[in-house]
Amino acid sequence: MKNYLRLCAISLSLTLLTGCQSPSYSNAPRFNPRATGVFSNVASGFSLEKTIDPSLLQPDQELFRIGPGDQLQVEILGRVSTRADMTVGPDGKIYFDLLPGIDVWGLSVGQAKRTLEKELNNYMTGSQVSLTLRSVGSKHIWMLGSIEHPGTYPTTSPITLLEAMSLAGGTRRAVTATATADLADLRHAFVIRKGQTLPVDFHRLLEQGDMSQNIYLKPDDFVYVPSGAQREIYLFGAVRSPRTMPLSEHPTLIAAIAAGGGPLPNAFISQVAIVRGSLTSPQMAIVDYNEIISGKAGDILLEPHDIVFVPYSPYRILRGYMESILSTFVNTVAANEGVNAFSDVGRVGVSVPVGGN
Repeated sequence: MKNYLRLCAISLSLTLLTGCQSPSYSNAPRFNPRATGVFSNVASGFSLEKTIDPSLLQPDQELFRIGPGDQLQVEILGRVSTRADMTVGPDGKIYFDLLPGIDVWGLSVGQAKRTLEKELNNYMTGSQVSLTLRSVGSKHIWMLGSIEHPGTYPTTSPITLLEAMSLAGGTRRAVTATATADLADLRHAFVIRKGQTLPVDFHRLLEQGDMSQNIYLKPDDFVYVPSGAQREIYLFGAVRSPRTMPLSEHPTLIAAIAAGGGPLPNAFISQVAIVRGSLTSPQMAIVDYNEIISGKAGDILLEPHDIVFVPYSPYRILRGYMESILSTFVNTVAANEGVNAFSDVGRVGVSVPVGGN
């Protein structure tokens, strides 16, 4: 996960600087938000709705593999005095009794047990070992954002997204004498696996009980649920201060870009994009900011959680443009939240018995 976060700055730079060479659009008609009053990608002739790969709904059959940071308890059966707790070192080795460093990195608990017995039999014939995984330090899932108990959670066996959300206390809620309000923005929540965003619809899963969205998580998965309590918009791309900002009393496109310090000199402001809706079924409008600031077209009214993107260069393929915007949003949020988590999120310890061979 740390390597992923360090690479985020590089990937973001490449994402922001990459554009299509041709300045013209495809033949699909451009969407005009003023014409209909609603955002829709139907008029542009494309859709980014993605279905979940059925394999994501199946538990990983891979056994738990030991790694650096895992805590083990080892004992030679019949010799209680040999019982010892140890942590797998950065090199993947453990040191027990008479043995030199034994490499257990990547082994299952059963395989590590047999490896220790084989090595001990070089000194004491017929030695049998008890090996227990006491706590996990090598494999975690990240649960951050508007969650009751955000943090990193160890994982030793397959766990679903719904189970992980429950383990972390669920999404944050505001409770009053008369009502309970959800403080999470489920439409912009996401799961990242190995740098890729998985097409999970949190709203369908948590609000509608749609189990087709209940994927199995894997070690190092990054789950993030933004706060829905603040009236915010997300400004990215070729502006002087790209950031998340509160929606002002006059939430217009001009006001948002001005609050971000204005466009950079090399910004291509004829194709400013506004993305609205969920990450799994986004809707996009493209406006000519030149026409707006010159008075030839009216300003655009923004809504909470809109993503405003000012490109560095022109784009021709609308689908690629939207995917680039969503990738920038997800990677920027993940990088910021992940870096913050290193300093103030504690890890949760567990004690589990030997499982599997």
